[in-house]
Amino acid sequence: MLFKYNLQKIKIINKVVIVTIVVNLLLSIAKVVAGIVGNSMAMISDAVHSASDVLSSIVVFIGARIAVKSEDKEHNYGHSKFENIASLLLALMLFFTAIALGYAGIQSIYDVKNQEFTKPSSIALVASIFSIIIKEAMYWYTIHYAKLIKSQSLKADAWHHRSDAFSSIASFVGILGAMNGVFMLEGIATLFIALLIFKVAYDIIKAVLSQMTDHSAPEKTVSLIYKTINEDSEVKNIDMLKTRVSGAFIYVDVEISVDDKKSLKEAHEIANRVHDNIENTFSDVKHITVHVNPYCGEKKTEKHKNLWED
Repeated sequence: MLFKYNLQKIKIINKVVIVTIVVNLLLSIAKVVAGIVGNSMAMISDAVHSASDVLSSIVVFIGARIAVKSEDKEHNYGHSKFENIASLLLALMLFFTAIALGYAGIQSIYDVKNQEFTKPSSIALVASIFSIIIKEAMYWYTIHYAKLIKSQSLKADAWHHRSDAFSSIASFVGILGAMNGVFMLEGIATLFIALLIFKVAYDIIKAVLSQMTDHSAPEKTVSLIYKTINEDSEVKNIDMLKTRVSGAFIYVDVEISVDDKKSLKEAHEIANRVHDNIENTFSDVKHITVHVNPYCGEKKTEKHKNLWED
């Protein structure tokens, strides 16, 4: 089942990456031409951002392809965290892109103060509108598949598309202002673009570090796992439940108590049933380890009950 999931994930990643690279290459070229012909620093800066999407898509492709590889001798728990590494690299690329654009924005403002500016033409304005539409469409296209296959790196790439759409909005404002004589607005717009990209990079890094440090699964998910285990009438108590997120998957360790009069075979069957119920109920759970303790009369676990009854 996991093998089929990995094949599906690879096919989807291939499709999304190819579409992304083609769209971004064409869009980057169009923006550069519009920026040069239209005398717009904001549009050229926006083109740089779009061009960085091509490289980021390649990083996503490599990271995700490694992440879906099965366990091997050196990686007993699989390769899912390689996708986190790809997302981290993507975030760092965004971070340095933000620095470069921020510098360009400051330089543009400085040039205006020194009366060194040229008025942009309408071609740059049209290009910014076209870019907003295309990049927002690419965001929804990529985020759809990121959620479908639960890919952190595709999600990061989707937000790269949206940051590009935001930057195009800022370019539009800056270009429109410059066309009407407010030349400094173009430099301010470029700075705003840089801040937006920096924020996206920060959010991606925060999410990736959370997963790479074995952060527990969301509280709602944990509570539903409690509920699923408690529904088994032969589970007398949940003594311990731990979860950790690794890439797109969740790993679960649980200790349950069963009647101490049960034979080893019967206790083993209960543990297997709990194991299968969890893995069949939660597609995010890649592996669950179930340890059985003898029941000593403790009250059945009620933890998280208020959440699953919401």
